[in-house]
Amino acid sequence: MTSPATTRSPRAASPPASKAKTGRPPLRRVPLRVRLRNNWVMLALMAPGLLFFAAFFYVPMLGNIVAFQDYQPFIGFKGSPWVGLASFQEIFSDPAFWESVRNTLAFAALQLIFFFPAPLALALLINSVVSSRVKKFVQSVVYLPHFISWVLVVALFQQVLGGAGLISNFLRDHGLSALDVMTDPSTFPMLITAQVIWKDIGWGMIIYLAALANVDQSLYESAAVDGAGPWRRMWHVTLPAVRGVTIMLLVLRLGDVLSVGFEQFLLQRDAVGARASEVLDTYVYYHGVVYGDWGIGAAAGLVKGVVGALMIWGANRLAHAFGEQGVYST
Repeated sequence: MTSPATTRSPRAASPPASKAKTGRPPLRRVPLRVRLRNNWVMLALMAPGLLFFAAFFYVPMLGNIVAFQDYQPFIGFKGSPWVGLASFQEIFSDPAFWESVRNTLAFAALQLIFFFPAPLALALLINSVVSSRVKKFVQSVVYLPHFISWVLVVALFQQVLGGAGLISNFLRDHGLSALDVMTDPSTFPMLITAQVIWKDIGWGMIIYLAALANVDQSLYESAAVDGAGPWRRMWHVTLPAVRGVTIMLLVLRLGDVLSVGFEQFLLQRDAVGARASEVLDTYVYYHGVVYGDWGIGAAAGLVKGVVGALMIWGANRLAHAFGEQGVYST
C-alpha cells in the first residue's frame, strides 16, 4: 500500500515558481502608510516647495475662468456674466494681438539662436582652463549679473549705449555722430538679446559645468592616446556627454518660447514704442491690468499657456525620437 507522500503528483510537490527561480519568497508590496512613515523626513522637506507651487501656480489656474466671463472685480466670479468665447474672438481679430505674437516669436527666435548655445560655449571655454583658481574666479564673475534686477541692467545699458551714454560721448568728443541704441526700434531686438546674454549666460553655464564634471577623464586620455586633438576630443567626447542635458534644456526653452520677458520689455517700452516692444506678456498686462479688460488679458494668457504646453509636448516627443529621455517619459 502506497503512502500519501508517494501518491502526490510531482506538480503538487514542487515549490512555487517564484521560490523555485529565486530561492526567496516573493516580495510583498509595502503599504502606503508604511512608506509615508518611513519617508516622513523627505516629505517634510518637500512640503514647502509643494505648497509654493500649489499656491502660486496650480490654484491660480482656476482663475482662467475669467477668460469666459465679463469679469468685474467688485462683483467676483459668481456675479460676472458669462460671455463664452467672445474674448477669444476679440483678441484673434485684434491686430495688436498678432503684432505682439510676431514680436514674441521674433525675440524668441533670436534668443534661441544666440542665447541658448552661449552658456554651453562659455562652459566649454571655462572647462578648458587648467588653473582651478582662475576657473572659480571667472565663474563667480560671469554669473553675478543674474542676481541684478532688470531695472539696474537697463540703467547700466542706458549709461553705456544711450544718447548721453559713454559711447555717444566718446563719439562726440572725436567729431562723430552720436549713437543712441536705446531708442532705436530697428536695433531693439539685438539690444534685448544682448541684455539677456549678459545677464543670464553665467547662470545657464552652471548646469553645463555640472554635466561636464561627470565626464570620465579616462575618455579624454584614451582619445589623446589615439591621436585626437583638442577639437576632436571636444566633438567626440565632450559634446556627446552633455547632449542629454542640452536636449532637456532645449525642450524646456521651447515650452517657454512665448515668455521672452516682462519686466525687461516693460521698462523699455516707452523708449522704442509699443510696435517694436509689445510682446504677449505686456499685451496681457496692459489689457488686463491697465485697461481693466480682464477677460481679454486672461484669454491671451490662456492661449499663451496652451501653446506653451503643446510646444513642450512636441519637443519632448522629438527628444524621444532622437533617443533621449527628454523632460518626462511616456
